[in-house]
Amino acid sequence: MPTQDSTKAVLQHWRETLPKDRLAHLVRDVARMQTKALQARLVEHGVSFGHWAFLRILWIQDGQTQRQLSEAAGVMEPTTFSAVKAMEALGLIERRHLAGNRKNMHVFLTDKGRALESVLVPLAEEVNAICVQSMSPRTVATVRKALLEMIENLAADEAEGTEPT
Repeated sequence: MPTQDSTKAVLQHWRETLPKDRLAHLVRDVARMQTKALQARLVEHGVSFGHWAFLRILWIQDGQTQRQLSEAAGVMEPTTFSAVKAMEALGLIERRHLAGNRKNMHVFLTDKGRALESVLVPLAEEVNAICVQSMSPRTVATVRKALLEMIENLAADEAEGTEPT
């Protein structure tokens, strides 16, 4: 979990130092604090935050290639390779070729990796609940809508191939 000093520094920044700092920085700080809170919970179960992303992907669609995992997680393939190798050593996944396809290596959850879903997902839900505990359902819906619109705006900008000036 974030230390009280680092949390106080973030709060001071947003409340006193630069309360109107760029929205991107605010979103980043929220994400960092959520990540730290979840990391602290995951480590109690021997799972790193880096493995969390891949587990989430595999819980939704098991048997993906390492390239598919990289794309879904938004990380480079060497990062995925290292994570998959470590997760395999921990007994969370296994890599194997599908019958008739010796080219691609597919990643599958083991029983141990699959069983973690019922343990770890509630931890992420807990962090999310903490984040919104003082907000009304209407406010949460508004924040969600605004963040999705931001993603859509950035996706449209990317599709237009806008070059930075």
